[in-house]
Parts: sequence; C-alpha cells; structure tokens
Amino acid sequence: MSIAMSRRTFVNGAVAVAGAAALSPVLSACGGGKSSSSKGGANSKTGLAAVLPAYVASTAVKPDIPSVTGAAGSFTDPGYLTYPAHPVATVSGIPGKGGSYTAVIPMWDTLPPAGNSFYQAMNKTLGINLTMKPANGNDYATIIPTMTAAKKLPDWINLPSWWNNTFNMGELVGTQLADLTPYLAGEKIKKYPNLAAIPTLAWQVSAWEDKIYGIPTFASGMPLSGSVFYRRDILEAKGITADQVKSAEDYMNLGKELTDAKGGVWAFGEVWTSLYQAWGLPDKYKVVDGKLVHFYEMPEMLEALDWHYRLAKAGYVHPDALAGNTNNASTRFYAGKALIQGGGTGDWSLSDYQSGTAANKNYRRDAFNIIAADGKSDPQIFLGASTSMLSYFNAKLSGDQIQELLAVADYLSAPFGSAEYTMANYGVEGVHYTLQNGLPTYTAEGKKAALPKTFPFLGAGPSVVFNPGAEQVTRDSLAWCTAASKHAYKPVFYGMNITLPARFSTIANAQSVQDAIKDVTHGLKKVSDYQAALASWKSSGGDRLNAWYQTEILDKLGTGQ
Repeated sequence: MSIAMSRRTFVNGAVAVAGAAALSPVLSACGGGKSSSSKGGANSKTGLAAVLPAYVASTAVKPDIPSVTGAAGSFTDPGYLTYPAHPVATVSGIPGKGGSYTAVIPMWDTLPPAGNSFYQAMNKTLGINLTMKPANGNDYATIIPTMTAAKKLPDWINLPSWWNNTFNMGELVGTQLADLTPYLAGEKIKKYPNLAAIPTLAWQVSAWEDKIYGIPTFASGMPLSGSVFYRRDILEAKGITADQVKSAEDYMNLGKELTDAKGGVWAFGEVWTSLYQAWGLPDKYKVVDGKLVHFYEMPEMLEALDWHYRLAKAGYVHPDALAGNTNNASTRFYAGKALIQGGGTGDWSLSDYQSGTAANKNYRRDAFNIIAADGKSDPQIFLGASTSMLSYFNAKLSGDQIQELLAVADYLSAPFGSAEYTMANYGVEGVHYTLQNGLPTYTAEGKKAALPKTFPFLGAGPSVVFNPGAEQVTRDSLAWCTAASKHAYKPVFYGMNITLPARFSTIANAQSVQDAIKDVTHGLKKVSDYQAALASWKSSGGDRLNAWYQTEILDKLGTGQ
C-alpha cells in the first residue's frame, strides 16, 4: 500500500490477471529433464530446512505500527503513518565492484528512456554498469520463452511466479538460472543483512528441489488469501458491525436486510473466492487418514456451492456480478450499489481510498472477520504465496559476479524509508524528487525516469503498509490483518514448488470444473451440474492426477509442513 510499489500493488493491479496461477505447480517440459528426478521435482521439508536462509528482522527503520506475529510462521506487515523523516543508511560503502551487466524486468507502465538520468545515478551509487532493459509486461509471457529457447537470458532477470508454467521454471533452475544456495543458505545470508530481513515464507517461493534460486521482492509476512470487504460507512449507519457476522446464516440475513433492488442496491457483489474457505475448504488438497482428498470432492464443497446458489437465487447479488462483469466491480462498490464483495488485501490501498472518497466523502472500506460457516467451528484462512515477484541470475555468471550482484541486491532490498530505499524508488533529491510536507514527491524528471519502477523488480525490501493522507486505511487494514493472522495456516504442499508432469497440464487446470463452480455460484446451474462436471473431470484424468500427487509427493515427501 505504499506510494512506491509493494507486493500488494502487484496482487491487486495489472498483474492480477495471473489469478491463482501463482500458486499452481510447474509443468515440466515433454521429454523428461529435471522433472523426471526420483524425488518428484519438489521441495521437501527436511531439504528446505537445511537451505532456507536465516531470518533476521531489520531494526533500521522503526514503524509506527509494528508487526504482530500470527500463526504458521506469519507476521503482519509493519505500518507507517508518515514517511521516515531522516532516512538511515543500511549499507556501508558502494556495493558493486565495477562489473557490467544487463537486466530484464516486466513493466506495466510507460517504459522510461534508456540510459536516463536516474539509471545513471543508480549505477554510480551501486558501483556497477547495469543496463536496464524493461519489457512490456503484457508481452512478457512470449518474450521470455524466446530468450530461454535460444539460451540468451540476461545476467539478471525478473520472472513472476504466476508464469512459472509458461517459463518452464522446473527446467530453467540449475540449467540457465544460477544456484544461490552456496551464498545464501542458512547463516551465510547474514553477509547480506537486508536480504536476511526478507520473510522466510518468501524464500520458500524461490526454492526448487531444495535449492535457493530466486531473490524474492515485495515479500509479505502475512500473505492472506482474501477478504470479504464491506462498506463500513453505510453498514454502520444502519447499526451493522463486523462482529455481528459470525456465520453463513448471518451473511444471508444481511442479504435480505441490505438488498433494495428497486432502489438499485444489492447486498453482495462477487464473494465466492473470498468466502468459500468458511466451509473449511483448502486451496487444493486436504489429508484425511493419510490420503489426499481434492477440495473439489469434499462434501463441504457441495455445502458451499449450495449456499452461494441460494444467495444468487434470492436476488441478493448484484445482477452485473452474476453476469460476470468484473470490470465495474469497484465502481459498484464505490457507488454503494454492491455493499459487500470479496477481494485481495491489495484492495485496501491509497488509490482505493481516493477513488472511494471521490464518489462518497464518507467512504470507508473494511472487512468482515474470518468466520466458519456454521458459526461454531474454528475459523481458518490459508496462507498464499509470500511473493509472486522474484529475480534470478544467469547460470553463466562466475562466483565473483554472483557475489557482486548479491551485494547490489542487498542494497536494493533495504527497508522502507531507508536511504537506499529512497534512492532506489525516488532517485536524487532535487533532481528526481523534492520533499513536500515530509513526503518525497517526484519532479518532472523524476516522473519520467524514476516513477516507472524498475530496480525494485530486481530487489526490494519486505512490504509495508503506507497510505499518506489516508492513515485510517493503514490502521483499519492492519487491525484486520492482526485479527485474521490468528487463524492462518499453511495449506498442504505449501512452498514445495512442485514440478508436475506435462501430461497433467490440461487436467490440472480443470477448466470445466471451474466453469461449473462459476455457473452454480451465479445461480445459472444447479449443484447437480457441478457434480456431473466433477465426475467427468475425475474420469478424464482427475483421478490419475490425484494419484500422482499421492504417490509421488505425499507418500515420498509428505505435506511439506
């Protein structure tokens, strides 16, 4: 939620088109490769324990709202109400030694001019000659495979994890991408204090077959998998608070109370992807008596689908949401036409506050507590990936070159508000930014050269929550995260980066089942139609897929927990 880019920006911005793909297993290429290894092409609990970098939290910049430890090794991102007045240095000296390198990153902004004044200033500060080659993020999924096919990767590259399948990461690691384990495993990372302050959960995302390959950027210590948001200003005016909603029945009652179709107001927008966990459904698998059960097959899935079907049929969901019109979901929420809707935690942002208050000066977003559908069971929410943005080094680099770039990555990974962070995000004071009311504000040159983020794609410190001018948003979001963190858990196979054989690529996507879920939750088809789609999926390969996970992953490597 920072004015500079953070992980929350990505999970809710242009790159959100990736959806759940960021959590999907990687599909190996046809014809074997690393994926044919006997250990199943996945991280193991014992193997990871031996190589994961030691975590040492940074104390360089004191937050206004400190992190709070949650369950399952998670902790809330720290909050800042103002930009640190006196940015402290966390790196002594110049990190680089004069090497020359190229770097490729995806960008969804206007590409900055090559060799601009900001790039020049950064190269001088970093002590290297780094040629930045940002590429259009919308074309990245086709650009990178061309590079890897020709084995012409740059020295340093950002590879978003939601394209792991497209990039065939299971084959690239250890062949075209450098193994960083000898430099970062365990206590070795302490040579790079800012890298050591990156949450352990994020390093799991960078590990393949029990080795460290990537450098996580924009990592969150609290990667919760979704929220059910509501218009707090409107509901509180009606005497409704979050604490009053403790079950699925309470939500249904809200639907009746809040919906006024003639007045153009519906209680709900799309909520399935944020609410289905209330029925105890995992992200994919659950282990029952030593056997894997896919969440498609759990009886709780039928219960959750039935509830959402009845919600839609009762007329409590906005017609545009039922029609699948997601483009205007935020507009409906701002206008008070849909009062409750699901979304990622990135929706709680400064830009959301600005758009909401522009529509209604009293606008206030908040989220309901994590609940169990029956109102009695223990509420749970699974952790998502701590980051989906990672940078990698070319395997052709020498050990000395890798260590030089790791020192540069350590500089770029400095904490929010530090001197290094300010330089990497805003540039040179007086040239690229000036201070206005204590906040770095881009100059005309800064908007052209520094504002389109480039260096943070190669290295960035842990995410923080910072909404200048909207401090209540920071307080509200962190209060919810703190409460929700008590219910967090790691799902089965969390952080294992499983390389799935290519023969399972189509069946793993389960598009027909996903379509059936959407149709049922939108009231277009019945639960029995979902059951028919599930039966077809199982017989056409779903059972074989589940058996592979059972024998090749669970039986050999366990759950990863």
